[in-house]
Amino acid sequence: MSVKHSLPGDIERTSLAIIARELAARGIEIPPEHQAVVHRVIHATADFDYAASLRFTPGAAARGAAALAAGGTIVTDTNMALAGVSKPALARLRGAAFCYMADPAVAAAAKAAGTTRAVAAMGHAAAAHPGAVFAVGNAPTALFALCDAMEQGDFRPALVIGVPVGFVNVVESKERLMEVCQRLGVPAIAAMGRKGGSSVAAAICNALLYTAAGQLDPAARGW
Repeated sequence: MSVKHSLPGDIERTSLAIIARELAARGIEIPPEHQAVVHRVIHATADFDYAASLRFTPGAAARGAAALAAGGTIVTDTNMALAGVSKPALARLRGAAFCYMADPAVAAAAKAAGTTRAVAAMGHAAAAHPGAVFAVGNAPTALFALCDAMEQGDFRPALVIGVPVGFVNVVESKERLMEVCQRLGVPAIAAMGRKGGSSVAAAICNALLYTAAGQLDPAARGW
């Protein structure tokens, strides 16, 4: 068996072309402003259901990319999502990314309050980085905490990515996120339903980073 595609850039470029062709064959048309995000999530998961389940508030992708182009910060709810965020793209944009789940102070705060680390981590991050892009791929309690913070004060993140995965409170957390963000004018991207995960959160972040950095084509990343 011969391998036709072996270089990273060629593999990525060919994969994205296959995704575009299969979407067209299914009669699915993704709005141009959402294509980078939807295509990269499908690329990360091989799951075409995301073409229907990914929802965007008006201008969410453009506003998220603009925030990152200005050297914005990304906050994730898992170290796995943090690991998946492109550090070269962040460096090119002079941005930064953080996850506070393993922070001892966050663990102590969660224990004292009788809540999850995700809630405590989001509370800490909302105070430290109020204008960040928040990417939640695991904990619905993190989304609920962000919604509470937005409703109870003047916390207005640049974008909230809500893609937790699972069976308990997952659907409800995404529905609440979209309702709150639409009402308060906060940009949001969510994968409605049960599907999601850290890899999806990272994929959305990277789609926005590459858009902001002019690196959607892997050749622009030196691949």
